[in-house]
Amino acid sequence: MTTKGEKRIVSEEDKIFAKNFNIMDHPDIPTGLPPHLQLQRTRVLCKNDAPIHTASVSYSGAYNAVGVDNSVKLENFSENFKVDVIEISKDGMELTFDMIGIDAAIANAFRRILLAELPTMAFEKVFIANNTSIVQDEVLAQRMGLVPIAADPKLFEYLSENDQPNEKNTIVFKLHAKCAKVLTEQLIWLPNGSDLVKESGDSNSKPKTYTSFSRSQKESFPEFADNPITPSYPDILIAKLGPGHEIELEAHAVKGIGKTHAKWSPVATAWYRMLPEVILLGEVEDEDAERLVKACPENVFDIEDMGNGRKRATVARPRECTLCRQCVRQNYGEEVNKGVEEKEWIENVSLRRVKNHFIFKIESTGSLPPDVLFTEAVKILEDKCERVIANLS
Repeated sequence: MTTKGEKRIVSEEDKIFAKNFNIMDHPDIPTGLPPHLQLQRTRVLCKNDAPIHTASVSYSGAYNAVGVDNSVKLENFSENFKVDVIEISKDGMELTFDMIGIDAAIANAFRRILLAELPTMAFEKVFIANNTSIVQDEVLAQRMGLVPIAADPKLFEYLSENDQPNEKNTIVFKLHAKCAKVLTEQLIWLPNGSDLVKESGDSNSKPKTYTSFSRSQKESFPEFADNPITPSYPDILIAKLGPGHEIELEAHAVKGIGKTHAKWSPVATAWYRMLPEVILLGEVEDEDAERLVKACPENVFDIEDMGNGRKRATVARPRECTLCRQCVRQNYGEEVNKGVEEKEWIENVSLRRVKNHFIFKIESTGSLPPDVLFTEAVKILEDKCERVIANLS
């Protein structure tokens, strides 16, 4: 024990203890993030005027002061990331699934790749031999370009400016219609290449066409021998012809990506949204419960019978929430007569979004199934990451 004015001698043990001392090792100190910081880190709070805490905290040392490591680790990602398929449409061309455990930047990367970087086959050149309809040649060619083709692009090569159209890089269709609705089912695949004569040779040589097929595509691609190439849907309307009208053309499809032109995009749309989270912060009972259920246009809430004539509101379908905020407006958005007390219901309902849980939907144009498209998008993102790593090393 030291008296006032005396100096205490610090031993080596005290120095070692002070050097290794960490306040977070004390048993009375709570571990992990405080609840309010954890809520800001993992949730977007949707207030009645605007969402808050929308940014993701990506800095690894953001929570060092409270002893929490915020760095991204491969082991943690592998344990937490998963994909849950929620719904597949009857025709198999629409897929809804949940992606859990990733950042919004990764989800958006998949969306952009699906829209712009997956190759498909689409009509690039339309040779119109005869068109007496009211549809101009340019408009007709534009409509033809947007017709999706059910052909696997991995089987074909890209056609460059210096290449000749051949059986490995071009698909040829012809159309000849008179006085009727012109639908995509009338497009006929030409496995031997173009029939339109580009240059007529002498009597001993074969006329030159707009393609240079060395052999039939049925021979080059056994997949198409018994399963001919067709448009993805047979009932797409191309034009309507009146009496005496006629359309005769030849369309050449080549491989491309949506970044070049939207006609090569394999999806009608690909979008995602964060998983909604609807929390009742207090009991909403009886008449207020019925008003809350009635106010929600998506039927997120339901009524629970508590017995003795009492009812209370419960959250039954939070995934259906579209953030219309009707449940957090004054009097649930109802018009209030004069003399009636107004209530602010923002304190009863909390609308949130889970930052690392995304509801993803892919709507394919029909060229490839949506599960195949997503798999190909993952491969493209993997290739990009490998190129970045190679350049950095």
